[in-house]
Amino acid sequence: MSKKHVQLSWQNDTVPISNKFEDSYYSLENGLHEANYVFIDGNSLQKRLSHGFQIAELGFGTGLNFLATCAAWNKASKTGKFNFVSFEGYPISNSDLRKANLLFPELSEYAERLQSRWDEIIEGNLVDFGYANLKVFVGDVSKTLKVFNSKVDCWFLDGFAPSKNPEMWEDNILQMVALKTKPGGSFSTYTAAGHVRRTLEKVGFEVTRKKGFSKKRHMIHGIKICDD
Repeated sequence: MSKKHVQLSWQNDTVPISNKFEDSYYSLENGLHEANYVFIDGNSLQKRLSHGFQIAELGFGTGLNFLATCAAWNKASKTGKFNFVSFEGYPISNSDLRKANLLFPELSEYAERLQSRWDEIIEGNLVDFGYANLKVFVGDVSKTLKVFNSKVDCWFLDGFAPSKNPEMWEDNILQMVALKTKPGGSFSTYTAAGHVRRTLEKVGFEVTRKKGFSKKRHMIHGIKICDD
């Protein structure tokens, strides 16, 4: 099964921009610091990561959040492995993946493994990294989420901005996110858009707003408090 790669442009020849959504894949200032602030810290993963921990993500992009999680896992000298599942509508090419990863040399050992297995990953194969299992569902998220039957410990909600990619943030998508979250599980996201916050509250999350990364005013994170 062949996957068509999305076309990118580059800000300052370093930060990838989606031509389709006219939005950057991560902060123009420091994507890794943003990933750590919004997703690792936003889900309190330093305290929570353990063998068998399940992370799911909307929007794999350049894999930066996965790479940051690998680094956090090994920095904390964890044993065993975590599970990481991501839902990506428009995978990038291997050459663009390599170029995007160059910006973060501190992640190179993880990035090289990701690049070497990229073709398998976007074909939908589960890939064992030793300390992590990674599976990326490629296709329309409204369809791929339906065939994902597990419940997870936390979510990285990292689609392009709601104003640029509203389909990723529709009520039915966030409802499925909630249904596939364990009680007490968490989410975090860089956006604080009012309709996203209200929908997440409606589907069973206790939502907290806090200071966003860098110049961004706010972001939100939350805990699953009930099952519908």
